[in-house]
Amino acid sequence: MLGRLRHRLLAAAGSAALLGALLTLGAPTTASGAVPATIPLKLTNNSGRGDPVYVYNLGTNLATGQQGWADADGTFHAWPTGGNPPTPAPDASISGPAAGQSKTIRIPKFSGRIYFSYGQKLVFRLTTGGLVQPAVQNPSDPNRDILFNWSEYTLNDSGLWLNSTQVDMFSAPYAVGVQRSDGTTISTGRLKSGGYKAVFDALRGQSGGWAGLVQTRADGTALRALSPAYGLETGALPASVLDDYINRVWQKYATTTLTVSPFADQPNTKYYGRVSGGVMNFTDSSGAVVTSFQKPDASSVFGCHKLLDAPNDAVRGPISRTLCAGFNRSTLLTNPAQPDTSSASFYQDPVTNHYARVIHGQMADGKAYAFAFDDVGQHESLVHDGNPLQAYLTLDPLS
Repeated sequence: MLGRLRHRLLAAAGSAALLGALLTLGAPTTASGAVPATIPLKLTNNSGRGDPVYVYNLGTNLATGQQGWADADGTFHAWPTGGNPPTPAPDASISGPAAGQSKTIRIPKFSGRIYFSYGQKLVFRLTTGGLVQPAVQNPSDPNRDILFNWSEYTLNDSGLWLNSTQVDMFSAPYAVGVQRSDGTTISTGRLKSGGYKAVFDALRGQSGGWAGLVQTRADGTALRALSPAYGLETGALPASVLDDYINRVWQKYATTTLTVSPFADQPNTKYYGRVSGGVMNFTDSSGAVVTSFQKPDASSVFGCHKLLDAPNDAVRGPISRTLCAGFNRSTLLTNPAQPDTSSASFYQDPVTNHYARVIHGQMADGKAYAFAFDDVGQHESLVHDGNPLQAYLTLDPLS
């Protein structure tokens, strides 16, 4: 479910996606009522930076379906009606903790994002359809030169899902955590020592246009690395960046069967793919064709959309997300039984998603959300508990 959300965000963010898309994050709500209306979120600033931090909690109120923001006390405020052209949004910022300090706010039952920025407040605007998010792949976006990032979460009656994400970009580092109902704490999203700089250095050293993903300020400060989907959009990466690998996959499965077992808890549910006439057709155990895929392009692979669209259904979506993970991790040629969930086999082909390869390589626990379906095989940076006592978001050093 988290992966499907990331697909929608990535596909739409270039056109100023609305935060209403976040409603689908996490599991369906239940009537258990075990989770309180708000829980504490402890923000800790270990960045070592002296500039002020601004925090925003934006998303969808799960009780009403309204889009809006929550203040430091967890009180929800609906967005006013926007305009065309977009009008300035109300200032939803919360003053964050100073360097070396912590601050606790409360988060309500919400599906949305927790943004944070250094030095400057973010610019948000409202259209007649809702909130316009930052789209820094656009050089004229007013947030282009601001150092910022965000986490995604859902808190509902079934618990808390909180993750770090690099689906759209890699930027100011942070870790997320949750104190579970038994008092223990789990966390993820932390980089290795020196990992922040190492990601930029590795991308700059990777031939084929990958250096163009790195965005800097005029003073040379590295602000972020755009996802490869945005690299295609901005022209940093050539449209043909994955053609060689995609062509080899299509050639292989013209004479070999690709077996997809998309459900870890249903190992006997299998689909069988073969390329015929340039189309990969998948059949079920009875031999009936259940779905078909045209040969994807790099945009479809990096975004897990378009020719690799993954609807929220029981057949095409699960097959597509498996294919998407296999293409991004370049495991489809080496393993005809997918998904391949062993990280040792990921990114071994010279033609691969080097952005995802580099980021995973610099994560302390190896986990990240570097593309939309990075949760295939549970390689995503996510924490969850059904009855959380407290959530954590820690701003880490930019080194």
